[in-house]
Amino acid sequence: MKILVIQGPNLNRLGKRTEFHYGAMTLEALNGVIRDYGDTIGFETDFLQSNHEGQLIDWIHESEKKYDAVLINPGAFTHYSYAIRDAIESVDIPFVEVHLSNIYERETFRHVSVIAPVCRKQVYGMKEKSYFDALDYLKTLL
Repeated sequence: MKILVIQGPNLNRLGKRTEFHYGAMTLEALNGVIRDYGDTIGFETDFLQSNHEGQLIDWIHESEKKYDAVLINPGAFTHYSYAIRDAIESVDIPFVEVHLSNIYERETFRHVSVIAPVCRKQVYGMKEKSYFDALDYLKTLL
């Protein structure tokens, strides 16, 4: 099974951002532990990161041809990108929304996800373990 992990805006700044919310790992380190965990449960994982909404949308569209499912951390786009929401809704593979931080214990504007309704599941608040739980969910789903 092939899983795409899409990392959204500012995730390239991991290791430099607020450790309390995001942990101390760099994006490269985070992707490494996700890859290792995926290997242990039988998934092949690929990783993409962009700070640009249009690029994320293109990758979402392309994912349908290459992958069995997608984990997406849309970053701040979670709260207002109807374009990303519509892109996810338009493809016929499962998506899981993932966040390192607990978006429901942060600023009020972060409490709304326009992405969650078109994803199979939303996992948040456990740093890298959020991604592990999302992969475990996909293992049971697929």
